[in-house]
Amino acid sequence: MAMGTQIMAASALSGVNIVFLAALCVVWIRNYRTFRTALVLGLLAFAVVMLLENAFALYFFFTMQSFYSGDPHVQQAVLVLRSLQLVALATLTYVTLR
Repeated sequence: MAMGTQIMAASALSGVNIVFLAALCVVWIRNYRTFRTALVLGLLAFAVVMLLENAFALYFFFTMQSFYSGDPHVQQAVLVLRSLQLVALATLTYVTLR
């Protein structure tokens, strides 16, 4: 069964989210080595969990296509959620790298 356009877009957004989260992990690992604060460790834990969540989402998008392809409303909801996450992570990455 072919993957729907919206799920393909959601997959691409998950990939971009993974790139942002990897960049955040690198910065926060470096910062944790320098400062050793609970706040930086919490930020790092957040990034790792979100990175795993996006990796699992990407895996499920490709392995369970029939699960998502049946209902266009589900596809749209997944795309909207991935888009919102992208905006949040892009903003967080921007302010962290400044």
